[in-house]
Amino acid sequence: MAWRQLPLGPLQTNCYIFSNSNKECLIIDPGGDANKLIGILQQQHLKPLAVLLTHAHFDHIGAVDEVRNKWSIPVYVHSKEKNWLIDPSLNGSQFFMAGSIKVSEPDELIKSEGLLTIGDFSLQVFETPGHSPGSVSYYSAEEGIVFSGDALFAGSIGRTDLPGGNHDQLIKSIHDKLLTLPEETIVLSGHGHETSVEQEMESNPFLNGF
Repeated sequence: MAWRQLPLGPLQTNCYIFSNSNKECLIIDPGGDANKLIGILQQQHLKPLAVLLTHAHFDHIGAVDEVRNKWSIPVYVHSKEKNWLIDPSLNGSQFFMAGSIKVSEPDELIKSEGLLTIGDFSLQVFETPGHSPGSVSYYSAEEGIVFSGDALFAGSIGRTDLPGGNHDQLIKSIHDKLLTLPEETIVLSGHGHETSVEQEMESNPFLNGF
């Protein structure tokens, strides 16, 4: 397996392409710049199997429809954010001068934690709310990586002043679900550069005391 980080869209949100040796891939958080993303996938002769969303804020969903329609693939999001893709007041786009971003409803709803298997890909889904009610993280034990969305960043944590945000809940999510992973686990965040569980346990100023 291999992964590639692509900052896309107005906030340079990290989209991840998670691929296997058969040239199949999962697309995580296609936040914008659809033509650029599709071009890269085509240049690498990759075959997307699904779009996985860590959550449904506008800067993570901007290229969803273009990618979904190009390859006729399903889009996964947590059931608590089922309506966010079509509602700019929920996905936040109407508040950030981004225009009213609307994409079609999701095809598949994540309703609980557990193993998500798509083709040859198997990812453990963790519910990590706090930044948003339906935030999830996708963990590959085999590859030693976790796609944390906007829950945990290098040296920081997600904001909690948007609709449905909850600071105490976010801290609990990080502590209970992410910091319990092996310390060498690579954390692939929604913004910024990669980090590790060990590094955040040792130096993240928002997690002092954990």
